[in-house]
Amino acid sequence: MSRTIIFHLAPAERWTTWPDHEPYVLAEFAADGFVHCTAGEALMARVANTLYRDTPGDFVLLVIDVDALTAPVRWEAPAGADLAPLFPHIYGPINREAVIEVRRIQRAADGVFLL
Repeated sequence: MSRTIIFHLAPAERWTTWPDHEPYVLAEFAADGFVHCTAGEALMARVANTLYRDTPGDFVLLVIDVDALTAPVRWEAPAGADLAPLFPHIYGPINREAVIEVRRIQRAADGVFLL
């Protein structure tokens, strides 16, 4: 059986200090109403370097099995765009059982994410 895998970029400190027994909720969830994700590592690298290159700090990449999520996922266009690709948005917290891998992200001295 093939799994549908999506990726979420999270601040390392928030992820590592979040209680293990609780579903993960990112800081922006209340404002956005969903968790931003991508399908594919190349797209994640592009998004990270476009939006977070100047954001200091360490990040981790959460590798998520869509079928194991308890919250619904909707594939949607980015705000203000009618073009592909569609991005997976998780409409609820990320239950820990759905996270199948956590990768620490390396960054170059200029902030570029090296995925």
